[in-house]
Amino acid sequence: MNPPTPLPRAVVRVAAQWMACLHAGEATASQRDAFALWRGADPLHELAWQRAERLHAALGTLPPALGLQVLDRPRHQGQRRVALRTMAALAAAVPAGYLAWRGTRSDGPGWTAAHSTATGERRSTVLPDGTRLHLNTATAVDLDFQPGDAGLRRVLLHRGEVQIETAHDAQQRPFVVDTRHGRIRALGTRFVVRQLGSEAGTLVAVQHSAVEVRPGAARGQPPTVVQAGRQARFDTAAVQPLAAADPQQAAWTRGLLFAANQRLADFAAELGRHRPGLLRCAPAVAGLRISGVFRLDDTDAVLAALPDTLPVRVAWRTRWWVAISAPSVQSAA
Repeated sequence: MNPPTPLPRAVVRVAAQWMACLHAGEATASQRDAFALWRGADPLHELAWQRAERLHAALGTLPPALGLQVLDRPRHQGQRRVALRTMAALAAAVPAGYLAWRGTRSDGPGWTAAHSTATGERRSTVLPDGTRLHLNTATAVDLDFQPGDAGLRRVLLHRGEVQIETAHDAQQRPFVVDTRHGRIRALGTRFVVRQLGSEAGTLVAVQHSAVEVRPGAARGQPPTVVQAGRQARFDTAAVQPLAAADPQQAAWTRGLLFAANQRLADFAAELGRHRPGLLRCAPAVAGLRISGVFRLDDTDAVLAALPDTLPVRVAWRTRWWVAISAPSVQSAA
């Protein structure tokens, strides 16, 4: 077996920085374009990114400072042992640097979250009280279960999307979900919470029973009650008018993506959440409509099938840079 290709430390560092940027869930279109250009510019860039993705999937999200030392290790050496040794060494040698890095990032807590998923990954877990938690792609949550009559069962959603099926608690502690925009309190229920970004707010869709929503800056005001079959979007200041919930809001828990006369641009954006890299939809075809049920476990197959049903061209510059454009367009959008 040939030894693994060594990677320059500068390349490893840039790969770790891109990992931090993209898995925070708030990368701009220009940042994604720049990442795709960097990735395709040199085979070593691609190799560094593949190793970063493997490490991310194996260990959950890590701060770049912790990932630098393990990205250039061969896979067969045991990434978890290497990473744990590296983390211990870094904790002893550079705690100030790590804390400074954490302090400069708004999404810092998500990198050490108790439960997380990589891009394209979905996972379910049962919490200590019996509540079932389903994590969608690129999601990170922490738990804060406080004992006693005055305690809370608290889930902190740092990024991404979760479905929660609450269980009865013997201590009768309230169950709440905190996002950057405010708090959701379950009223014996099943519901989905999706953090849409710092500007777009948080979306909560209730499937059973009801929840209370309280924006972070609305202290002293009564909460908004959202009943089953309804959804609400809120930011730190206010809750927008309630609307009918999408009945397929949680189809991702079954590995499915539903589209009902959906704009192609919106469909591409949603599909893009479940695959690493860049997926662009050209303005010329953005308004086309698509309907169907699509499997999230093979997004390449979904993209390859688009020209069979729509007048579009799908072009791969690399496996991680895909453009959907009009058939007559010869260059990727």
